[in-house]
Amino acid sequence: MAPLRVLLADDQRVVREGLAMVLGMLDGIELVGTAADGEEALALAAEHDPDIVLMDLRMPRLDGTEAIRRLAERGPRPKAIALTTYADDASVLGALRAGAKGYLTKDAGAEEIRAAIEAVARGDAALDPAVQHHVVAALSIPSEAAPGQAAAPLPDDLTPREAEVLALIAEGLTNAEIAERLVVSAATVKSHVNHIFAKTGARDRAQAVVYAYANGITGSSSTG
Repeated sequence: MAPLRVLLADDQRVVREGLAMVLGMLDGIELVGTAADGEEALALAAEHDPDIVLMDLRMPRLDGTEAIRRLAERGPRPKAIALTTYADDASVLGALRAGAKGYLTKDAGAEEIRAAIEAVARGDAALDPAVQHHVVAALSIPSEAAPGQAAAPLPDDLTPREAEVLALIAEGLTNAEIAERLVVSAATVKSHVNHIFAKTGARDRAQAVVYAYANGITGSSSTG
């Protein structure tokens, strides 16, 4: 397999060089360039056509969130992963809504970064568990119904099975893992995922995760 081509954007030189060194040691990853701000990241993305952009959020000239939004407007390539010091509610949701497919904090290890790059490249979302917690807090998910209380109707005409699949997506499971968990075929899961995207308006798994948390479709809450 050809290596995954990665572009790195971070305004702090010491961080940028350190991350570049880490990426350079990972098998299956090819670092095609580094940028010091969002404007440079957009220019280098157009020049090198990377698969993935690792994007810091707080940068001069053009911040990472706006750079991610502009990349998303260009088309499906490259896919962006926010890699930043900040894990506050506004930063997390801003990046995901702009089009980021993953969100990691800079305390992530080399293997976590590699796993996130590979996950996003194959179309999955990659969210740090701590980031998922911030999504929950920011969206103020209502508490689950008390025992004996009727469960709230599912939004957007989702079926119970689709809600169950959506909850597993929010847990970070791949289609293959969901198929194994539910003891169904991968084709069945793919069909459910396509229906979920169509009904919720989610363009990808990262947006589906945000939708799931916004509507309380996580864990046992999806099955009542």
